[in-house]
Amino acid sequence: MCCAVAVAACKMCGVPSLEADLSDVEPVPSAPAVRLGGVVKRFGDVVAVDGVDLDVREGEFFSMLGPSGSGKTTCLRMIAGFESPTSGRIYLGGRDVSTLAPYEREVNTVFQDYALFPHMTVADNVGYGLMVRKVPRAERRRLVADALEMVRLPEFGQRKPAQLSGGQRQRVALARALVMRPKVLLLDEPLGALDLKLRQAMQIELKEIQEEVSLTFIYVTHDQEEALTMSDRLAVFNRGRIEQVGSPADVYERPATGFVAGFVGVSNVLEGEAAAAIAGDAQPFTIRPEKISMQELDVPVEGDSCAATGHVREVVYLGATTRYVVELDVGGSLVVMQQNLTTSSMEALQVRGKAVRLIWRRSNNRPVEAPAGAQEGTMDQEEARAS
Repeated sequence: MCCAVAVAACKMCGVPSLEADLSDVEPVPSAPAVRLGGVVKRFGDVVAVDGVDLDVREGEFFSMLGPSGSGKTTCLRMIAGFESPTSGRIYLGGRDVSTLAPYEREVNTVFQDYALFPHMTVADNVGYGLMVRKVPRAERRRLVADALEMVRLPEFGQRKPAQLSGGQRQRVALARALVMRPKVLLLDEPLGALDLKLRQAMQIELKEIQEEVSLTFIYVTHDQEEALTMSDRLAVFNRGRIEQVGSPADVYERPATGFVAGFVGVSNVLEGEAAAAIAGDAQPFTIRPEKISMQELDVPVEGDSCAATGHVREVVYLGATTRYVVELDVGGSLVVMQQNLTTSSMEALQVRGKAVRLIWRRSNNRPVEAPAGAQEGTMDQEEARAS
């Protein structure tokens, strides 16, 4: 889809079109779109964010991923200006905005609850911010039409929010944010209220829109699939700190800690005697379930591979795949994921209790720190206030 978007800003109102090249704004050389420098946020005795350093590049789709209470939402709210850091600095395009009000920052936020005006039409909702800025009506109509075209709702301008589906209302909220042409768009779990299939479809569309407008998106989510699907890079939060920053492939294939290995996707972490018996070293390591092959006991182990024997304790048939939980003879357990290329549900369930040999390439072992759970007392700002 190609939308008719003007290139120049409107001279009368100073509001750029959706794809305007803001060449009149002097950028700071090499400055990231967003920088957090040693940011700490406390709510009373609760440390919600504990010394976060982070750079988000211009034009990238960056996700903040983590469980509830990990500090990701608090970081987003500090970038938006809804919360002030207890210490540390926040920069947008090289400019220190740590003490500026939200309306003084070139950012917009899309929330999970949409926050649309029910009595207004879709077009009026999208153009509300432009009206507040006193953009002339003709220019406002053009910009609203461009925004609705961009989110695939060009014919919905005269409808009311109640006449739209959940996915359509989410697109309207996105158009309302995009029409203001912020330097950075902040998205706080905007797909959380959608059903699974619609959420998956919106993940793809949201990434396509981001690439089309070439804006910096910062996306907060606790959904690993969302982060892996859409992100150019992501940061994994835990206990108010960042455990790892990297591309989806880096974080998934090469987790830096046991927490990352266990939180991003499904993973197995072996340590102690089990790790020593299998890999010859007590150093904890992680192995992804899909990397493990489940075989008969008499299948030989070839080359530089790892192997372990055990009994299938549990079988979970998932349609396209089956998940097996295998209790190891050396202690511990491993989760194995296999595609059901020729296996039926009955055949998969019959494996329960069977003795098997697990084999995988040693090169797929990733050394990690010992796994750690979430720290009690660390929570996002909403939880902190509630307490």
